[in-house]
Amino acid sequence: MSFDLVLFGGTGDLAWRKLMPALFQAFRHRTLPEGGRIIAVARDDLSDEQYRSRIKSRFDCVELAKRPTPDEFARFAALLHYLRMDLSQTQDYQRLAQTLNARAADSVVMYVATAPSLFTNVCEQIAAVGLNGPGTRVVLEKPLGHDLRSNRAINDSLRRVLREEQVFRIDHYLGKPSVQNLFALRFGNALFEPLWRRETIANIQITIAEELGVETRGAFYDQTGALRDMVQNHALQLLCAIGMEPPINSGANAIRDEKLKVLQSLKPWTADTIGQHVIRGQYAAGNTQGQAMPGYLQEKGVAPGSNTETFVALRTEISNWRWAGVPFYIRTGKRLAGRDAHIVVNFHPVPHPIFRTPAGVANRLVIHLQPKDGLELHLLAQGAAQHQSEPALSQVHLNLDFEQRFGTERVGAYERLLLDVIAGRLNLFVRSDEQQEAWRWVEPILQHWQDDPVGPRPYAAGSWGPSAASAMIARDGYCWSEEV
Repeated sequence: MSFDLVLFGGTGDLAWRKLMPALFQAFRHRTLPEGGRIIAVARDDLSDEQYRSRIKSRFDCVELAKRPTPDEFARFAALLHYLRMDLSQTQDYQRLAQTLNARAADSVVMYVATAPSLFTNVCEQIAAVGLNGPGTRVVLEKPLGHDLRSNRAINDSLRRVLREEQVFRIDHYLGKPSVQNLFALRFGNALFEPLWRRETIANIQITIAEELGVETRGAFYDQTGALRDMVQNHALQLLCAIGMEPPINSGANAIRDEKLKVLQSLKPWTADTIGQHVIRGQYAAGNTQGQAMPGYLQEKGVAPGSNTETFVALRTEISNWRWAGVPFYIRTGKRLAGRDAHIVVNFHPVPHPIFRTPAGVANRLVIHLQPKDGLELHLLAQGAAQHQSEPALSQVHLNLDFEQRFGTERVGAYERLLLDVIAGRLNLFVRSDEQQEAWRWVEPILQHWQDDPVGPRPYAAGSWGPSAASAMIARDGYCWSEEV
């Protein structure tokens, strides 16, 4: 199957850091279909050879195991082409159309890795020059809008020129191996699904912690914040994967229908519940691994006195028969004590204990997302040397490390998602009604914060966020996973 992949923003940060390395790994693994062509688009005045040279220099910065040999890069570089375009000029899209129509590939992927303000214009211009035919697929990065109203406006514009099945709204967390194995764990095995409900699960925690600050993205982040950047998309998609009902099959619409039901079932917010169950914070100066770090307000591009949140912790519930009364806790932030993304499923203790156990310890399932991928099942077991009249149990765990188990078979998130776009598989991409429902759920929080004069709570860089986040979960008698 021949394909053309047009990368708008071909000299941008996302293309350098994620997309080109992912495409090369697919090429190295021989999973990238033959007969492909990758056309980078940007405003720089470059030839094909100059662009290939830039990409080669960027590959010197990736980890050693993922660097191409000279022969590998020479073969990969043959796929790379460059086209100078001003995305506001229709005649430049006409030149792109001539380039694509001259080859007539089986499928055309338009990856719009640009500023979100350009999404609508790019899609309308693609349609204006006739590049929105049935073989075209358009990939859009987050954020898709700033709030519910702007998200609706973007999706309404997309519907005028593209069918829903042509739009691939990407969320790279859905491409992570651990998230894929979360679906496999639940729907491919008989072991956990009977336990995946309120009668056996006490609470579920989702943590996406970053050690880095806003780095060079201060101006962008100051207009976005942690709720829009991480909760509205990544965290809620993870919550859907955990909370959804078994779909009728593995098709894209069957999976996305069930995720939509979860979003529609999330308990709506009131002013009281936002005050009790949503904590926002902003990092102040502190230390990370022994190095002094500036506070958010000292970062380049951040407005003086900014109230933008760099940390969010919240408590919610899914109001249906499976999950009624089970708290779901979400926590995400920058400049935290470590880079760690995981999901913890905490089970209820046994109803009638006959053994002595460590205080507060019960079974739990930990799904690691980063920096490692894997599953840990925490159990209680009795050691060999037990002579007490009342035997004591200690905690042990079964560990599935995907790196060790699958090794070279593992596929990175962007590699997996790019291959799915080329093949036309929509399972791991977000439908417009899902995205709209997620915006609808977070919008009351955004409005509440806009009218709140107090602002975010400060926390020291290198900590686990404001103490109020621990107090929130402690009111239910629980604690965050690193406090266990």
